[in-house]
Amino acid sequence: MEAQTQFYRDTWVEIDLDCLTENIQNIKRHIASDEVKMFAVVKANAYGHGDVPVARAALEAGVHGLAVAFLDEAISLRKGGIEAPILVLGASRAEDVKLASDFDIALTNFSLEWLEEAAEELDEEAGLKVHIKCDTGMGRLGVRSVEELKEMETFIRSGRKFQLDGIYTHFATADELDDTYLEAQLGRFEEMVSVLNERPPYIHSSNSAATLRKSKTHFTAVRVGIAMYGLTPSEEMKSVLPFQLKEVFSLYSRLVHTKEQQAGDKISYGSTYETKEKEWIGTVPIGYADGWLRKLQGQEVIVAGERVPIVGRICMDQCMISLPGPMKSGERVTLIGKDGHEKVSIDEIAEKLETINYEIPCIISPRVPRIYIKNGKTIGVSNRLLS
Repeated sequence: MEAQTQFYRDTWVEIDLDCLTENIQNIKRHIASDEVKMFAVVKANAYGHGDVPVARAALEAGVHGLAVAFLDEAISLRKGGIEAPILVLGASRAEDVKLASDFDIALTNFSLEWLEEAAEELDEEAGLKVHIKCDTGMGRLGVRSVEELKEMETFIRSGRKFQLDGIYTHFATADELDDTYLEAQLGRFEEMVSVLNERPPYIHSSNSAATLRKSKTHFTAVRVGIAMYGLTPSEEMKSVLPFQLKEVFSLYSRLVHTKEQQAGDKISYGSTYETKEKEWIGTVPIGYADGWLRKLQGQEVIVAGERVPIVGRICMDQCMISLPGPMKSGERVTLIGKDGHEKVSIDEIAEKLETINYEIPCIISPRVPRIYIKNGKTIGVSNRLLS
């Protein structure tokens, strides 16, 4: 559908919130338990999709809470009117814990030392919610010792400065079909949970891959990120998906200039492309400053239902494409998404860039406006809802 633009350039992203809702509801049906709460991971500006609109749509679709990477992201959601539970998955500075308490944001706790430092910053009745992170084999944040874990629980429960809200771990290989390492991590996590004197409300280990593949990893909560956005956690997992995921993110632009070049004409910086015969060339106003990287030279896009290549080097703000014939300025160009029977998926772009699909929506710059679509209508632009 054609977006109703409220910006002044001919390049934009469309976020299909109906696809987001369908993905979430399918995941919830797959979990098949009201006892397992779903946290939607909306870190990194909701993987480049827009934090507040995505958070609101996810909550409306039935998720219980939200997870982010940093305290700044959590505060942004609170200031955007989000009242649901929010967990910060990354490290927070001990001197900032009062702010988290004031905004009712749960923080990740991964060492006794951090707890002791944080306690110095809190009022006696603060009740800061914390989730203990266990390092069961990721080698990132987390407590590894059962003895330190028990000391941390004792410290948390010794007063009212803290509230033990959860305990969790993160799997390193859940998106691989070989479960050997996952099972080892799961066993270690179960051992660590078992030494607690009292289990907290939220016990969670599942990312998207584990949520879709391993019901025994669900515990009382799951954290779903990439699958919610309609992307498969890995190529390996595509053969075992329990249902079809629908991509939420599409990227469009328009032809702003077309011209017929003569044989031997050179295109763009470095003159790396030379026409062999008469050829129609279109200019598209998107470039590497928008996250449409130079390495995408040669990648195909879709114009009028036909795939055509990017020719010449991608510039900071523009790129050129080879057209099948004369076309007028204003013709829509699909860089990611569907047009007629053709589709350019995020996975295709990731393969061209030799990276993972997670990275693609994250690197499309904030200067590219996001349009939010629900029930076929525009309901928001650039991280702002219209109603």
